[in-house]
Amino acid sequence: MGLGAGLYSGISGLTVHSERMTVIGNNLANVNTTGFKGTRMHFEDLLSQDFSTVNGVGQVGRGVRVSTIYSDYGQGAFEASTESTDMAISGDGMFIVSPKGTDNNFYSRAGNFRFDSDGYLTDPHGYVLQGWEVEQSSTSISTTSSSTSDATSSTRIIGTPTDIRLENFQSPPNPTSNVSIVTNLDPSSTDNSTSSTDPYFAMFGNWNGSDDDPIGSTAYGYSTTLKVYDDIGTANNLTVYFDKVTMSNAGGDSVWEYMVTVDPSADKRMLSGADGNMTSIGQGLTSASGVLMIGTITFTTGTISGMSGYTLKSNGGASGGVKNLDNWDLADFSNSGYPVFTANFLGKSNASTAGATNASPIQLDFGISNGDLSSSGGLGPVSKGWDSNLGTLPTTAGASQLAYTSNAGWLPSFKSPSVSALASQSFDTGGSSTLFQAQDGYSAGILQNLSVSRDGILTGNYSNGQVLELYSVTLATFTNKHGLRREGGNLFSESRDSGPALTGQAGSTGKGTIDGNSLEMSNVDMSTEFVRMITTQRGFQANTKVITTTDSMLGEVIAMKR
Repeated sequence: MGLGAGLYSGISGLTVHSERMTVIGNNLANVNTTGFKGTRMHFEDLLSQDFSTVNGVGQVGRGVRVSTIYSDYGQGAFEASTESTDMAISGDGMFIVSPKGTDNNFYSRAGNFRFDSDGYLTDPHGYVLQGWEVEQSSTSISTTSSSTSDATSSTRIIGTPTDIRLENFQSPPNPTSNVSIVTNLDPSSTDNSTSSTDPYFAMFGNWNGSDDDPIGSTAYGYSTTLKVYDDIGTANNLTVYFDKVTMSNAGGDSVWEYMVTVDPSADKRMLSGADGNMTSIGQGLTSASGVLMIGTITFTTGTISGMSGYTLKSNGGASGGVKNLDNWDLADFSNSGYPVFTANFLGKSNASTAGATNASPIQLDFGISNGDLSSSGGLGPVSKGWDSNLGTLPTTAGASQLAYTSNAGWLPSFKSPSVSALASQSFDTGGSSTLFQAQDGYSAGILQNLSVSRDGILTGNYSNGQVLELYSVTLATFTNKHGLRREGGNLFSESRDSGPALTGQAGSTGKGTIDGNSLEMSNVDMSTEFVRMITTQRGFQANTKVITTTDSMLGEVIAMKR
């Protein structure tokens, strides 16, 4: 041992303090690096050597070495940015980026992303930010045998994380799948269309789609029109006509018949004819051209209490023609409990009835839905039920399902009606009026700007007025984030020590939230680093004194020989 051990102890001190100064220098060099996480070096003593003392065996230390270098994952301050694709994470999550065409993932806190020439959202290295595609809702026909209800849900993601890419920065057209119309129908209105055999469908009887003016202004009590969109984004006028039905056995209720129509020239439905071949019923070729749905609305003391809806059968062009009520059947329901109809504006094959393969069904919302879509017997599924207040329920369905009489008629209605807070009504307000109308279709549009929500939802604002949720940014956390390996360029990679990435959406437990138009600054605190620099310098200086002092002592030993 002797004096030589003191030299090596001093050398070990010089080594670790010089390395610590390198760490401090790296922290200070990155004091303005976006999303940088500082590091801190920790020391530990070397193995001590036994040394004999009067009290037994003592221990003498032999120097110092680096114990570990930990990253400081503390939150950095946020810097405002004018770029909507700049993002900052508030919490423990990390962005996932991947080189194009590979399955390799890297992780970063730096959120300075931009779209490249191919539409990929990339970091400065060209690595693509990962996220989930967001599911766009559409109307589907109910086919389940269990009761369902339509509840408001959060953003739904599709599949696994993928490259976030906007290929053409355009919003494709979206065909209308939902029409909402809320009206106040004047209870003092007269019955403009009457029929002794089919009083609830007298207005339909007066419609003639082959005429220039399909229905006269005196044949209905009220109408309302809104635009709907087909698969290529073309707007078409959809008009709903209403007419009050005079009944002698209403029991205090009032009933209005309605008819959903489009311009007969825009109606390109094709149905099976009497000879079994496909026949066009639209484009003004038949008296029913342009009529998409017929039905009734029941009001109890002015509040909507029941509704029926009918659409043409798939063989609606069979015997009797499309105006024959025998060729109309109770409408199908959407999964949300609303009756649906089909408008085949483009003349697509196998797309003229709600259940057809290529159909784009549209649900009709007057403010009342069916809360029970279970299947049973009777006149079609019981999900299409009856309103017992309007007559006697027959035990079986006759061949002429819609052949009612004015004195003993009966009306089908929803089995379990659910009325919305905003629903059609029939109150005396001085006339009929439209209180609300909306539809969810739109034409094509150009992307105007993007925004990122705190939940990491990348939303596009388009020139057609649509605001579409496009992607949900994927965030990753690790069981041992200190086990991540630094790859340079603000990137980390997972290792055996860190464990696999635990992915999730922003806002979920442990992932943190995302702030758009912001960047996370370096979390290096200069004052703290300067204090460490001073202590490191003094530590290094003290170890040089150990070496020089030991050298002087060795000089004295050598001088003993003189």
